[in-house]
Amino acid sequence: QCRFIFPDNLLGISWVDSSWIPILNNGSVLDYFSERSNPFYDRTCNNEVVKMQRMTLDHLNQMVGVEYILLHAQEPILFIIRKQQRQSPTQVIPLADYYIIAGVIYQAPDLGSVINSRVLTAVHGIQSAFEEAMSYCRYHPSKGYWWHFKDQEEREKTKPKAKKKEEPSSIFQRQRVDALLLDLRQKFPPRFVQQKPGEKPIPVDQIKKEPEPAPEAVKPEEKETVKNAQSASAKGPPEKRMRLQ
Repeated sequence: QCRFIFPDNLLGISWVDSSWIPILNNGSVLDYFSERSNPFYDRTCNNEVVKMQRMTLDHLNQMVGVEYILLHAQEPILFIIRKQQRQSPTQVIPLADYYIIAGVIYQAPDLGSVINSRVLTAVHGIQSAFEEAMSYCRYHPSKGYWWHFKDQEEREKTKPKAKKKEEPSSIFQRQRVDALLLDLRQKFPPRFVQQKPGEKPIPVDQIKKEPEPAPEAVKPEEKETVKNAQSASAKGPPEKRMRLQ
């Protein structure tokens, strides 16, 4: 039974033959690995030559080429088989490792594949985080940029709306506004005046200016009486004393 995930990539392939699982041990695991339906097995290896000539595995050390050896065994659950290139009886080059867990054969990934997978996973996570962050970003010409989260919207719906208190303007603001309005009125005087609401505006030139009354001459005696009255009103009424009975 062979399960293919990615046909062109051996790292995505697993192979198992359930009839061999009860008899797997150190002596039979290489025969199990050399099954013709196993996609990890290379039929041009030295193991196939030794098997066809009915020789023992000890003759592999005297040959040159690709061979399979049992690298590690932990019966009955785990076996590790190595594929290597033999150049001399004492010199070999490892090509690949395969591990058998509960009868299922997998190819061990190399360092480059592990790093590539981890980098792709990290990049995918970072890209997903940026895409999600951009979905919460909002922009308006008058406000600029801000973040709008879903949980924040739910909290705003449940939270009772508090009335905003209108802060009174300061004296400085009122004086500055009055000064600016006066300056604008002097630079750009009105051309039409509406004396009463509902009436048509009248040009300023047609309004007759009434002569201002001349200031009346006040006698010095009247000035003194006015000053005395003002000082008395400022002091207030005299306090009433308690009468002794």
